[in-house]
Amino acid sequence: MAILYALVARGSVVLAEFSATSTNASTIARQILEKIPGTNDTHVSYSQDRYIFHVKRTDGLTVLCVAEDNVERRIPFVFLEEIHQRFVKTYGRGIHTASPYAMNDEFSRVLSQQMEYYSNDPNADRINRLRGEMTQVRTVMIENIDKVLDRGERLELLVDKTATLQGNTLRFRRQARRFRSTVWWRNCRLIVALIVVLLIIIYIVLAFVCHGPLLPKCI
Repeated sequence: MAILYALVARGSVVLAEFSATSTNASTIARQILEKIPGTNDTHVSYSQDRYIFHVKRTDGLTVLCVAEDNVERRIPFVFLEEIHQRFVKTYGRGIHTASPYAMNDEFSRVLSQQMEYYSNDPNADRINRLRGEMTQVRTVMIENIDKVLDRGERLELLVDKTATLQGNTLRFRRQARRFRSTVWWRNCRLIVALIVVLLIIIYIVLAFVCHGPLLPKCI
């Protein structure tokens, strides 16, 4: 799965989160929340080996996700924008006074669904590319996470490779089923078209033999 983890937070207070695999991303994400400089709106990315923590903060609300480094950077930020809009629309002013994990039971399902969509559905990137959204992502600098957290020891993101592999396998199976379905419907349409053409040819021959379109000599 391209997007492995996501959270929504007010400052350092996590309001909802979801992880698609066994990982310590939650621990690292909390440290990032405490270290993000200033209070202004920001878009920033932090690299950690083969994974990147993408962060979007708007009006005091922070949305964060962890994605594999081979994912187009536009996709995680479009995902974060979508999550931010959904969260604000759903909870409104309650965001400013909510206790930790107050929205987790309900909104973690939304995170799961959107992570699945932006990780596996090709339309997720195609639609937003057509819209021309999130062009500012091109200017987002990727910093090394160890530098940001100012830690002496090596900080590692641990991801369950088995779960990730299973996710990739499931994605391949879904794509294979979708391809077989597309081919089946294409074959059906071709067969129907051939039958229609054959019937038209038979009718034309009969009309010629029977001396008219109403087949007067044959009825």
